Amino acid sequence: MATQDDDHGNKGSDRIKDSAQQIWLAGLGAFAKMQQEGSKAFEALVKDGAGMQKKTQQAAEETLAQAQTRMAGFASEFGTKAAGQWGKLENIFEERVARALEKLGIPSAAEHAALQARVAALEAELQRRQGKPTATTARTASRKTAGRSAAPAAATKKTVRRSTKAG
Repeated sequence: MATQDDDHGNKGSDRIKDSAQQIWLAGLGAFAKMQQEGSKAFEALVKDGAGMQKKTQQAAEETLAQAQTRMAGFASEFGTKAAGQWGKLENIFEERVARALEKLGIPSAAEHAALQARVAALEAELQRRQGKPTATTARTASRKTAGRSAAPAAATKKTVRRSTKAG
């Protein structure tokens, strides 16, 4: 009976040796194949890495563009609000200055312009009633005669000034 156990034991150890031999040969085969195709695999990995880098860079650029657009919107909104506030401040300042000038008795620009227009209208009416040429007609006449001689135009202006002082 010992021979059967020995045969059975030898067969088991032979199987283990065969399995170990096959594993060893498979490892050597894989090593040899990697040496042969190693450069191809490396190039493929580099190509895949370059593609990944390009995709990542595009995503980063898109994110940056979106952030820039949002910041430009915020800046525009802030500028609009600041301009509005500056305009309000300017109006408040102008109103306070106008009130202070009014308290001092100084006429506003609009009141001054209205007074000038009224004085001009009164002078024109006075000149019309006296039958004398108005300052406007005197200037027109002096322009027409300026080409002929400068002396009559100067005399016309003096006449208008004297009549204005007299009235």
